[in-house]
Amino acid sequence: MTTIYLIRHSKPLKVNNNLNSDNLQIQNEKSSLSIEGEQIAHNKLCQKEFDSIDVLFSSNYVRAIQTSKYISTKNDLEINIVSTLGERKFGINSWDELPENFGRKQFLDENYKIGDGESQKEVRNRMYSTIMKILNENKNKRIVIVSHATAISYLLKKWCNIQIIDDKLRYSFNNKILLDGYFDYCETFKLDFDDENELLDIQNIGHN
Repeated sequence: MTTIYLIRHSKPLKVNNNLNSDNLQIQNEKSSLSIEGEQIAHNKLCQKEFDSIDVLFSSNYVRAIQTSKYISTKNDLEINIVSTLGERKFGINSWDELPENFGRKQFLDENYKIGDGESQKEVRNRMYSTIMKILNENKNKRIVIVSHATAISYLLKKWCNIQIIDDKLRYSFNNKILLDGYFDYCETFKLDFDDENELLDIQNIGHN
């Protein structure tokens, strides 16, 4: 059996990018953790559950790498940076271009996207392909992957039943509710796969 811990990054720092000439995608990728985010990551990821991790992967976003370092330090592991574990790309040049209710529209329509951004289906496919490659190359290991809320939520639609209830999302697997509401920082899903990469079980560990 191979186990993957799929973890959302910790809390980012609030910044003002009005004077920043980087495009929105670069700004998003550079976003770093706040002091509170560092504390959250330390408290949640230095627990016994994350002992004896064999291999560690992170998206190329700064906040994901900074979150990953707690697993890296605890287990004396290098961080493998994989850009296809990154967050959904919006495809806009300024936040003023984002349509109203964009997130809800994209969640309900897997092909909906704007500009040169990504659709739900595109995000899910790249995340799933990356996960399968990681599984094929790391059989019977304990793996940590640090990624992002939207990217993880779209991936989970591959296996989970997801309902919108009172504008909140309810995730369930085999009639077991995994999450009823919003992703916490460092939200962690533990996925167990058999030797054929079939998902056996999902648990949500440490949700507050």
